[in-house]
Amino acid sequence: MQIQSPHDKIFKETFSNVDVAKDFITHFLPPSIRNTIDVNSIQPQKDSFISHNLQEYFSDLLFQTKIHQKPAYVYFLFEHKSYHDYYTALQLLRYMVEIWETKRDNTEENKLPIIVPIVLYHGDTDWYAGTTFHYMLEGYKSLPPDLHKYVPNYEFFLYDVSDFKDEDVQLNVFLRIILLVFRDIRKNDIQVVLNTIYLAIDYLRKMQDQRTATEYLETLFYYIFRVQHHLTKKQYYDIMKHIENTYQEGSELAMTLAEIFRNEGKEEGRVEGKAEGIAEALANTAIRLITKFVAPPSEDIKKKIYEQEISTLETIIDHIDELETIEDVKQYLK
Repeated sequence: MQIQSPHDKIFKETFSNVDVAKDFITHFLPPSIRNTIDVNSIQPQKDSFISHNLQEYFSDLLFQTKIHQKPAYVYFLFEHKSYHDYYTALQLLRYMVEIWETKRDNTEENKLPIIVPIVLYHGDTDWYAGTTFHYMLEGYKSLPPDLHKYVPNYEFFLYDVSDFKDEDVQLNVFLRIILLVFRDIRKNDIQVVLNTIYLAIDYLRKMQDQRTATEYLETLFYYIFRVQHHLTKKQYYDIMKHIENTYQEGSELAMTLAEIFRNEGKEEGRVEGKAEGIAEALANTAIRLITKFVAPPSEDIKKKIYEQEISTLETIIDHIDELETIEDVKQYLK
């Protein structure tokens, strides 16, 4: 199971940090759960109890701790959703069964660990897909109570990032950023989006470990470029200029982010190309970027773009931030 979506990439990189997991559990889980566990004992479960099929997914998103100060296991399984998925409870149950079976096969203990599934939801509307397993079982509510006990059921903890308020809560900077970005990045109000981007840049700039901060900034901008399609060319340049002026290695970092942007276009085109052909996918990507950063191309220009070779299309995408007019685009068309 490979991590492919931009949501998955930034989520996995952020929540693989044990300090992020600790802060989330401390600040966002109900007190009745938080007061039961030993937060200081939380540690990541790398490969110990993870099957080959789910190793890539769980290697950094599963954490072990203690309950009531006893050496028992509680696993916190982190997942996220950017849309309503009625089968989330079934998906998480499959993950939990995989974990339990792998532990059974690799240890001599006769008991299985408790697993607390946690879902971060960052969709456009309130979550309406339920948080219990029986929510998706046909006719469950009409069953007599005596029959309920024979039907599997559990509940997962859902945190809707739209509820996040960036106030005086002391949070790990990466947790604060991902909650802000998940909350705002796809909003229609572009000024809200820009405010969040600049705020995230500022949070990272103030970190003592600037090497880690700049690495995360690259991941953040990979995510922004893949998810937010309404930034104008001027806004894009303003962000790059702000980074140049505020970071110690600003010029070099801005160049790196610009390269991420160019590669994003080609990567998106290649992914689409698996279904519709590399050339056609790159042409679609080039047209989208030209429309966004230059001007809407005419039907004749679109037709010529679809006639170009892959190398030409990649060149257009590579230099999209340098193109000012449609005449500039025409110079690349054969």
